[in-house]
Amino acid sequence: MRVLVIEDDAQVANLVAEAMRDEGHEADCCARGDDGLVILGTHRHDALVLDLMLPGVDGWEVLRRLRASGRRLPVLVLTARDAIEDRVEGLDLGADDYLPKPFAASELRARMRSILRRHATEPTHLFAVADLRMNTITREVRRSDQRLDLTTREFAL
Repeated sequence: MRVLVIEDDAQVANLVAEAMRDEGHEADCCARGDDGLVILGTHRHDALVLDLMLPGVDGWEVLRRLRASGRRLPVLVLTARDAIEDRVEGLDLGADDYLPKPFAASELRARMRSILRRHATEPTHLFAVADLRMNTITREVRRSDQRLDLTTREFAL
């Protein structure tokens, strides 16, 4: 598993990356939301640990864009914003879990294990790349939310 950590505090990012490595995962870090979006668009990651208060594009917007793209990447929000309203908003925007700072590394690892277990049972007949979505059971293909009518040969390719 490969985890992307988008966190602007280098000390926290290193702690999170170390916790992910302790679980046997690879961990990549970046400090800006806009950089994180570029990385998510160009590299494959299996999970995301996301701070909300980031320079450039904030974590709220990273989460909005990620979910708008159709990606089902597991997301753990890790932030100092601990008000109930913030937690509700983060979960409603599509976060899989929300952990306020300060946090215990053991809890972070346990929450990530939980998220990854839940996502491991998701269907494997749905695929998405950028704005292209494909369902191999219904044979439906969509690009930018417009249905594409493909021949059998085109679909097979």
